[in-house]
Amino acid sequence: MSAPSPRTQQALRQRNLSLALRAVAAGGPLSRAAVAARIGMTRAGVAAVVDELLRAGLLVELGPGRPGTVGRPGSALALNDRGPCGLGAEIGVDHLAVCAVDLSGRVRARVAADAANRDHPPGPVLERLAGLIEQVVTEVRGEGLTPTGLTVAVPGLIARDGSTVVRAPNLGWQGVDLGPLLPSAPPARVGNEANLGALAEQRLEGGAAEHPGGNGEPGAGPADRPVPDGSGRSPGPGRNFLHVSAQIGIGAAVVTDGELLRGAHGFAGELGHVPVRPQGRPCACGGRGCLEQYAGEEAVLRASGIDPARARAEHPGPGGRIAMLAARAADGDARVRAALREAGGALGVAIAGAVNILDPEAVVLAGALAGLAPWVVPAVERELGRRVADPARTVRLTVSALGAEGPLLGAALSEVDAVMEAPGAVAAG
Repeated sequence: MSAPSPRTQQALRQRNLSLALRAVAAGGPLSRAAVAARIGMTRAGVAAVVDELLRAGLLVELGPGRPGTVGRPGSALALNDRGPCGLGAEIGVDHLAVCAVDLSGRVRARVAADAANRDHPPGPVLERLAGLIEQVVTEVRGEGLTPTGLTVAVPGLIARDGSTVVRAPNLGWQGVDLGPLLPSAPPARVGNEANLGALAEQRLEGGAAEHPGGNGEPGAGPADRPVPDGSGRSPGPGRNFLHVSAQIGIGAAVVTDGELLRGAHGFAGELGHVPVRPQGRPCACGGRGCLEQYAGEEAVLRASGIDPARARAEHPGPGGRIAMLAARAADGDARVRAALREAGGALGVAIAGAVNILDPEAVVLAGALAGLAPWVVPAVERELGRRVADPARTVRLTVSALGAEGPLLGAALSEVDAVMEAPGAVAAG
């Protein structure tokens, strides 16, 4: 029998490193014997793998394992909280943000700034973002962390090269390669904000709070919904869900059997440009009657009798207008409530079509929708009840506890996932 090829040996090594690292991430601290049992390797085989992960700074030894186990306790292994970390950044229409998360997914640094990015050329926007990235890198390096990669979340269509923004209507960008404008170290790539929000939802399983409404009246307000700290969590979205993210625009991500559905060109999930009124209002994408024209932030402001430009000036930042609308709705403002019902109805039409095609277990409402859920969700539920083809089908409608943070967290977590998938690359570095 011939010996395995070097390529096969390298792939096996990479697989074993990943399995061991993921085992500690999922159930640590663990002894070497416990890691071996979880991944189906001999203790001798695991010893070599663990030693490599320790040398690479991915794992640390905490000392003897828990008492009460059979035999001599081994050293407990845990993820290194002073090792590699992932960087995430977000370019919003009216803000920039950067964060760093360690291997356990804990946020170790975060900065944000209001920024009027709409119709501004990418160069100055990325230059300002670079300053925020440098600030976060300096902070985490001071804590002993080493950034291994950067993902930038953008509200638009991203080419499969992970660098080119094909079209971002709400930014006014089209056919722009951001690669040359991004820092060269650590390695950087660009991702769709809705896809990255879905990743955060999936990784922080149970971060979605079941909406208590259903009677047409507000349930728990945004401040009353559980946050992803283990209290009051719902079961999470599962392995088949539709993640709907709304800020100024509306995007969606489709997760099927635990994997992101990207489509032939990587553009799957453009829910905001699904026509809900085929002869309706013109949209920046060139179409008419798109969902964004009825359920996007600016559409809701106009329907509420509020000038969007004035609202941006008086309530800056990604959550300013949403907080204002939520406060007015909570105070009983009839016009705002009517606007939110209209937005929910339009959203329900689009989601019902997606549910009929995709048959997900759950629909997760995230972004600005999370802050307005008590007044939006009942109308969404009514449209789902009317339009889903099989009335016996049960689709859980949940509200993300991550709110508007999902894309930023997902961007950083995608870099942690890259380390978990290929820890050998870190070890080689």
